[in-house]
Amino acid sequence: MGIVLRVIGILAGVFAALFVLSFLVYFFNLDMKLTSALAPFFEKHYDKIDRDKHL
Repeated sequence: MGIVLRVIGILAGVFAALFVLSFLVYFFNLDMKLTSALAPFFEKHYDKIDRDKHL
């Protein structure tokens, strides 16, 4: 019984930590800040791709 409670406690802690982490990402808009920081690298890669210009 003690092992089951310990596992439930660990799972609850992990879920709480993930909730706090996701709230911080949402509150500070970190996903869009990361995307805007990586955009130049993505654009450089996208510009190198050969395209079929015949429609």
